[in-house]
Amino acid sequence: MSLMLLDTASLYFRAFFGVPDSLRAPSGMPVNAVRGLLDTIAWLATTHGPDRMVACWDDDWRPAFRVEAIPSYKAHRVAQEVPGTTGIEEVPEALRVQVPVIADLLAALGIARVGVPGYEADDVIGTLTTLAVEQRTGPVDIVTGDRDLFQLVDDAAGVRVLYPARGIRDPDVVNEKRLAERYGVASGQAYADMATLRGDPSDGLPGVPGVGEKTAAKLLAQYGTLAEILAARDTGDKGLTTTQRRRLQEADAYLRVAPVVVQVARDVPLPAFDPAVPTAPADPEALEALTEQWGLRSSVGRVRTAFGWA
Repeated sequence: MSLMLLDTASLYFRAFFGVPDSLRAPSGMPVNAVRGLLDTIAWLATTHGPDRMVACWDDDWRPAFRVEAIPSYKAHRVAQEVPGTTGIEEVPEALRVQVPVIADLLAALGIARVGVPGYEADDVIGTLTTLAVEQRTGPVDIVTGDRDLFQLVDDAAGVRVLYPARGIRDPDVVNEKRLAERYGVASGQAYADMATLRGDPSDGLPGVPGVGEKTAAKLLAQYGTLAEILAARDTGDKGLTTTQRRRLQEADAYLRVAPVVVQVARDVPLPAFDPAVPTAPADPEALEALTEQWGLRSSVGRVRTAFGWA
């Protein structure tokens, strides 16, 4: 019973910037992100034929628990500060207006859309992946343009990432072999540890100054885990240079909290939902109305064909 998990925002952002904005509804509103996502779903269903598919959703793009740990987390993407929240995300207006249309279409099609208040889609994906591994209901394909989710790769459990670096039709298939070839780490957990050490400016994570990807991978090959690297630092292990030990010590405050930010949650309280790929539209009348309103006949038709409805 194969499971495909979509990092929905990652995919519709990619569609928005990759599909011409000349694609418009009869009203004149851009629908490039909508059409791009529908075409992506159709291609994935046709090519991979998953039994189950879940559109994982960012109910909270910048969760408070991550901001409390590292205040700079995604701070550069805050468009507007709102008291009592972690801020409103900067999103192009032409994309923002398409997101509700995407949600409506997923509902009408019958594709499960799952988000949880206080968590990102990454956390939903982490939880669903963990459940699939524990219950042996894989394999699992995670479709995302976000390298953070490489931490979930697990060959033994049948978990891999389809990373559309060259486009959704020719993705990098990220498994443990690919992690070793590209990043010099042996597992998904090692990737998370490397990402913690390296940092990620696009997410506002500083990392350990002076420790880049190659040095982080080398330290992990030497010691195995971030915890063992820090133990070596604290015991004065001779395998660390004086400079490395000093840099790790100076970054101690960051390293104590960074794993909470970098690692996806695996125990999110999920709502009830049906992940099965739909055998018919959940709401045929709504789907027809949305198709007509937004000028989506060809894209919706491709999804219908991919799901075997046409």
